Amino acid sequence: MKIGFALVFVLVLSLGVFDECEGKGQGYEEAVNCKKKLECAQYEVVHSQKEYEIRSYTSSVWISTPPINSSSYKDAVDLFSYIQGNNNQRAKINMTAPVLVDILPSTGPFCNSSFTVYFYLPTNYQNNPPLSDQAHPVKLPKHKYAAVRRFGGFMDDSNIPTQALALRRSLKGTPWEAAVSAKNRGLAYSVAGYNSPFEYENRVNEVMFWFDRA
Repeated sequence: MKIGFALVFVLVLSLGVFDECEGKGQGYEEAVNCKKKLECAQYEVVHSQKEYEIRSYTSSVWISTPPINSSSYKDAVDLFSYIQGNNNQRAKINMTAPVLVDILPSTGPFCNSSFTVYFYLPTNYQNNPPLSDQAHPVKLPKHKYAAVRRFGGFMDDSNIPTQALALRRSLKGTPWEAAVSAKNRGLAYSVAGYNSPFEYENRVNEVMFWFDRA
């Protein structure tokens, strides 16, 4: 199903009101939107290679949808509504980055795959997140570390699995391979997007495997 993942991202990132972000140390260069427009989730680079880096994210509050399958996007629409003010504080929330999506692929090519979308809450809402029946606050990350591979262009349902496979291959023979394999069992991973679908330059996407140190 070619449009599944791409449509989830277009729906979420089409909203944006943009604002500021701090640096993150060594590793991949900071995403352009984090330098200029967006408040971004903070992390520390633990280890960096050309093909990947290992990060430790600062624990923070994100807003989550229930899992969405490839054929139903109602919960993604509820998240847009939440950001636009459909919450108990009637707060219109500025766009942040990245939009994070957990993916549990089906046995087929993204047919009935499961997606959970996370929106990073700006600093001014971290201690008092707006609430709603449709979207709920969660603390992330759930695991201590993330192995991350960055790529450009537009994400879609064909290049995301390819990038995830490339990341897994890059980790072979490294101290991180066993921990990643134990946690992900070869299936689940996350993707992060830093751009609106209407931005064509300086696009930053990332695929991630989460794990706890072995």
